[in-house]
Amino acid sequence: MTAETIDWIARAGARAKGARPKYLEDPASDRILSIVMALAGEVAVVKERLDTVERLLDAKGSITRADIEAFAPDRAAGHERGLMHREFAARILRGVQQDMESLEMNESSIEDVSRQLRDG
Repeated sequence: MTAETIDWIARAGARAKGARPKYLEDPASDRILSIVMALAGEVAVVKERLDTVERLLDAKGSITRADIEAFAPDRAAGHERGLMHREFAARILRGVQQDMESLEMNESSIEDVSRQLRDG
């Protein structure tokens, strides 16, 4: 199966086996979280593709779609992209990280932590 033969609309409507993961108390908030994380994933792909275009333009001056599809980053570019993804994820999840750090600093009991996460 190639990227050209995948029916992405059908795949988007496919249901995973088992129960849907529940991260937040409110189902609407869970859906929003799911949408935001899916969008973040798409933005990460766009950022990587833009990086490919920029690297190819720097190297060649002009490029084709085939150049973009055939591009394989070298070790240094892969490392830079890894950093880019980590920084991107850190910016998106900054609020969650700060909440976790706040909970750790309070040294609350597991019941207190559970209540705080549940009640916001």
